[in-house]
Amino acid sequence: MQDNQPLLLTDEQMREFITNGCLLLKTDFSRAFHQNLLEQLNTVYAEEGNPGNNLLPRIRELQKVFDHPVVTGALTSVLGPNYMMHAHRHGHYNASATAGGWHKDSYWGYNRMRNHHPNWAMIMYFPQDTPVELGPTGIMPGTQNYETRTFKSNDQEGEVLASGEAGTFALIHYDIWHRSTPNVLGQPRYMLKFEFMRTEMPQHPSWNNQERAWRKPANLQLPIAEHEIMWEETWNWLSGEIGSLAGKAASDPEQIKALAGKLSGFEPIAINASYDLARRGQQGVDALLEGLYSGDANVSRISTYGLSVSGTEAVDGLIAALNHENVEIVTHAVFALGELRGLAAKAVPALINLLNHPADLIRCAVVDALGFMDTPLDDIVSGLVRCLQDENAQVRFMASLSLSRFGASAEAAVPQLEIALDDENRYVRAHAVESLHYIGTERAKNTLIKYLLNSRWCPTTTKVNTFYP
Repeated sequence: MQDNQPLLLTDEQMREFITNGCLLLKTDFSRAFHQNLLEQLNTVYAEEGNPGNNLLPRIRELQKVFDHPVVTGALTSVLGPNYMMHAHRHGHYNASATAGGWHKDSYWGYNRMRNHHPNWAMIMYFPQDTPVELGPTGIMPGTQNYETRTFKSNDQEGEVLASGEAGTFALIHYDIWHRSTPNVLGQPRYMLKFEFMRTEMPQHPSWNNQERAWRKPANLQLPIAEHEIMWEETWNWLSGEIGSLAGKAASDPEQIKALAGKLSGFEPIAINASYDLARRGQQGVDALLEGLYSGDANVSRISTYGLSVSGTEAVDGLIAALNHENVEIVTHAVFALGELRGLAAKAVPALINLLNHPADLIRCAVVDALGFMDTPLDDIVSGLVRCLQDENAQVRFMASLSLSRFGASAEAAVPQLEIALDDENRYVRAHAVESLHYIGTERAKNTLIKYLLNSRWCPTTTKVNTFYP
């Protein structure tokens, strides 16, 4: 490493991430660095157990990993500058000869609809040489946009194994399906999992972009389906375009009817139909709105993804849906409006009114969506400040995260964030800290410094090493 400038991803690497949902990369730390890291992990796990969220302060050298140009460059490319490291992190220890189950990770602290756009990402870092026999994490490429498991539980075709020398890490879309694989060597295998969140919406490409137009990558690892329209829309979104699909295809009534009929089918096919309808003007939007109101929750959810990229033509219909009695339909409409961001600015008053809704799920969705809006900013910040006092911890937690996206413009939230530092929920406290950091005004900084001094951690103080050396 010659300097600490982020090593940004190339166009081809970004194309792979958009389609496959994962990239395998490697840092260039010395063998001695990783040996020292491994020895510390062995000691901590043996004497204290899994440090969980305290993994980073407990093992100080680990911060060097997340300051490495390959790591910062990968995260900046996918999540933009000023991304946030989430307060939840975990050291996974695998000594089992039995494979784990396929799963998607939950969003620690709250429930939310999953994004197709990369607003969240994970890094799975391997501090030791991890051959296939040691049980690396298995990743099913291309599944980041599927809520359902579209493959059999024992299906290994197409599986990507995060195998390699010490310093190898998997950068993954947060929502991808993955599992642990069998460790047949019986030796300790660590995987250090850290989550990251976007705090700035894309205005232009944040990777080393040389080609403006989308095309598929050479290394397309898809065991299930291709999603050309969705991939191109994601590429455009990452380049700063919102609603880029609107009006890009003809509004042929027969085609629209045929596509609408596919919204209830196999999820990959239904997703393709939803994105295709998003291109077909008002008639396509109307078909998606009909799907939004479906009694089938999966049809409603999949239709929502199409509505979320349909542009201004979807806004009025989505605002009307906010008054529906079905909680899931309202939640889906809120999600789509948030994804449309400034194109849906006129929905903000109605969204703020929903902060009084009795359903926790709706209030959670609203605080998430408001974090993507920017006007009228004073009203948005005021609404989120009220949510810091909500009875539901998930609402309070998401309000802290959303406020972090507004920087100094959220100065009015500082007094309530100070109170949130004593919240009973660890993630509300943690992300109140993050919000104060991103707000960055003098009062926010002073509050933050005082809190961090009062809660400072000594990584060498343990039950077997109380005072010395």
